[in-house]
Amino acid sequence: MKPFAAGDRVLLFDRKGRRYLATLSDEAQFHTHAGYVPHTDIIGQSEGVTVTATGGARYLVVRPTLSEFVLKMPRGAQVIYPKDLGPILLLADVFPGARILEAGVGSGALSMTLLRAGAHITGYEIRADFASRAKANVTAFLGPEALDRFDVQERDVYEGIDETGLDRVVLDLPEPWRVVKHAEAALHSGGIFVSYLPTITQVVQLREALEDSAFGMAETIEVLFRSWHIEGQSVRPDHRMVGHTGFLTSARLLGQ
Repeated sequence: MKPFAAGDRVLLFDRKGRRYLATLSDEAQFHTHAGYVPHTDIIGQSEGVTVTATGGARYLVVRPTLSEFVLKMPRGAQVIYPKDLGPILLLADVFPGARILEAGVGSGALSMTLLRAGAHITGYEIRADFASRAKANVTAFLGPEALDRFDVQERDVYEGIDETGLDRVVLDLPEPWRVVKHAEAALHSGGIFVSYLPTITQVVQLREALEDSAFGMAETIEVLFRSWHIEGQSVRPDHRMVGHTGFLTSARLLGQ
């Protein structure tokens, strides 16, 4: 891996494991209550370097993973968390070159996950500020070339989908049942529909709409995330865990 350079995103870890996202610049400094670190102390160094602030605090510096960037990037809307992003890739069976309609683009967490897997995305987003933020976040993590596969349109998917022959439709919207009929026309036979929803009452309404459609093989899952404390002979589940964030519903278009 090449050394850090101006313009790179880096993640700094303090001794308590707290994480700070920064963009390197020759003139900038990283500031906390423990003093500051000139970015020039990081530029030219290799990943994993430890730097010392003027107040004596030490920071480990690495490049952020996609998961870490999603949690620290600028947001305009609530993001889908990493524990759900991975399962979405598998439920939607995303592959390089897949043509995907994503609606409810928000801050771009799901967009950059799908793009990194090689997909081509048409995004529908009704808010101009969210669309702009999503494109900025995608560019920040994947580079400007990713925008060649990311077409964000300011429009309402509830009013219809112009694209046809799509491989996948992936939604982060409060009323995805209103999109089911549009998705039937937009997907090719065998195409996959995936929806992220925060409440089970929304899921029930979506599943009812799927039952009355050409979609089949519907399933709904919830992903729970629990880390473990391992320190010497002290081995136990952590007292805190990431429980409910949302429900993932998938279905396949079987015929019309």
